[in-house]
Order: sequence, then structure tokens, then C-alpha cells
Amino acid sequence: MDTPIKGRGAASNPAGRFDALRRERVDDGWESFEPDPNPKTVLLPDATRTIITRNRSPDVGFDRSINPYKGCEHGCVYCFARPTHAYLDLSPGIDFETRIFYKTGVVERMRQEFGRPSYRCAVLALGSNTDPYQPAEKKLKITRSILETMLAYRHPVSIVTKGTLLERDLDLLLELAKLELVSVMISVTTLDSGLKATLEPRAAAPQRRLALLRLLADSGIPVGVLIAPVIPLVNDSELEAIIEQCAAAGARSIGYVLLRLPWEVKDLFREWLELHLPDRAAHVMSVIRSMRGGKDYDAQWWSRQVGEGPFADLIRQRFELALRKRGLLGSKLPTLRTDLFRDPDDRQAALF
Repeated sequence: MDTPIKGRGAASNPAGRFDALRRERVDDGWESFEPDPNPKTVLLPDATRTIITRNRSPDVGFDRSINPYKGCEHGCVYCFARPTHAYLDLSPGIDFETRIFYKTGVVERMRQEFGRPSYRCAVLALGSNTDPYQPAEKKLKITRSILETMLAYRHPVSIVTKGTLLERDLDLLLELAKLELVSVMISVTTLDSGLKATLEPRAAAPQRRLALLRLLADSGIPVGVLIAPVIPLVNDSELEAIIEQCAAAGARSIGYVLLRLPWEVKDLFREWLELHLPDRAAHVMSVIRSMRGGKDYDAQWWSRQVGEGPFADLIRQRFELALRKRGLLGSKLPTLRTDLFRDPDDRQAALF
């Protein structure tokens, strides 16, 4: 059994599913094959030609997104994006948290996309895969350059993050909000700092996220909360408390997503359970399978977000009751404008 690595969510670095080479640690008495107890983060350029990713998923609420980073140093062990590192011939485990790829030439590529005659303006989701405000952003400022470009083009953008570095860009968010071009969702998983430290080790503390939520709400920026993921017998008992505190802090809308365990994530999560909650590990997985048709994960549209079965129904009922008590049942963030989109270099358009 692996041991926890301080400041990291995963405890191992298993091969991705496309890796033809499988590695297994064997103690032959000559050399230690224990993992690095303090793996360093490495930033790598990603020269991917396409800057906007499009999808046809009917249950995610948007059809296009920009992800400034591949991999995420926050280290959330449950992250459904971990398997994407397998496409880079890297591990969804420690590699995902320590080998961070950043987009290059972002502004130029956005201008190319927006300048196409066929381009039609619609809300761009920022951070739909990995967090746009993870630690690397403090130095690289890629997310900030994206927001600057959005403002210049009067293009609507929605942001999902658990990173309090977003406060740095309050000036841009205020300008976008005046034009009804931005909304923010803050991800809140737990109010327990101890659980946060193992579940999402390098993400902001729960109280810092609540403070960020309050700041955005007081500033007039449309802000909501995504309780993600809800994990049975781990953090589901906090559902009502999270809703209560987030509503008090100014959340206009609150949603939730059930734990998703695609591909390699299921093994990394099982490993996390055995390390941190060994007394209930088997029970947690049993309940998860009861909500996924007897499997660790079911990728069917809609049900993948909330699950099925008695336990999933109970979570939904508790969630709706808690929202109703706070007057938030059915509440949504305002629709963002698309009619202001224009080319900032078009002098004729600038006259109007």
C-alpha cells in the first residue's frame, strides 16, 4: 500500500490506459523504488493549435470552452479530468498534479477564432476541465489575458473555479459584469479543513472560498456555487451546511454534481479511501455502485451528474429542501449577453 504524499492528492503514479509499458515496484534488496516524497511541479508549454474546445454534451450547459491548463496542481483526487493526461503518455496520478501544460499564443489564437466570418458568439466556459486559477496562473497570467481579450471583444464568459487568485482579476470582472458578460461559479466541496487537506490538498481553504464568494456578490458580479463532488459517506452529510453558508455569503444559484469515477480515477479514489478512510472504504464504494447501476461509474447523459437509486434520490431531495428553505430552488445565474460582440479593431464598429 502506498503512503500519502504531502501536498498531493494521489498517492501513486499508475500508467495511463494507453501506455504500452507497465511498471511494478519490486523490492529486490538492492535499490528503493519508493515514490519521490516531494515531487516538484514542472510547467510545460502546450502549443495545441485549437484554443476553443467544442462539445455536444447535452448535460453540461455550454458547447464551447477554453482550458488554459492541462493537469492541475490543486491535486483533487476525485478530478474527472485526470484521465486526460493518459493522452499525453503521462500518468493520471502524480503526473497530473506535477506536470502542468500551459497554452501558448492564447490571445493570438482567440483573435483568429473570433475573426472568422463563420464565428458565432456564444458563452465560453473557462475552467470546465481544469482550474483556470491554479497556482501556475499567478506567474503565467494566461487566464487574465483571456479575460482581457473577452472584454476587448465584448464576449460573454462563464468561470468555474476553486482558486481565490480570481480576486486579482476583480477589475476585469467588474467591467465584464457591467456589460452582463460574466458569471462565476465557485466550487465548494467541504467546510471541513481537515478533509479538504487530503481531498484537494493545494486548493484554497473552505473559508477563503466563502470569503471570495462574499466579495464577488458584494461587488455585483453574478456568482453561484457548485457543490462538487458530493461523495456518499464522505461529505454528503455537509450538504445542508454548505448550502446555508453559501446562501448567506451571497450565492444566487447553487448546484451539485455526484462523484464521477471514469477510467483511472476509480483506482486513485479507492487508494485514497484506503489511506484516509480505511474503516469505511468498502462501504463508500458499495454506496457509489448502488447509485451507478452496480458499477463504479456510469457515463450516461444526465444520470452521470446525479446518479440513480434510493441514495441518489435522497441526496436530491435533501438538496432541493435545503434550497427551498433558502429561497434558491430553481434559481439560476442571469443569461449573459451575446449581442455586444464586436471586433475591437473594427474602426467603423467603434463609432456606434
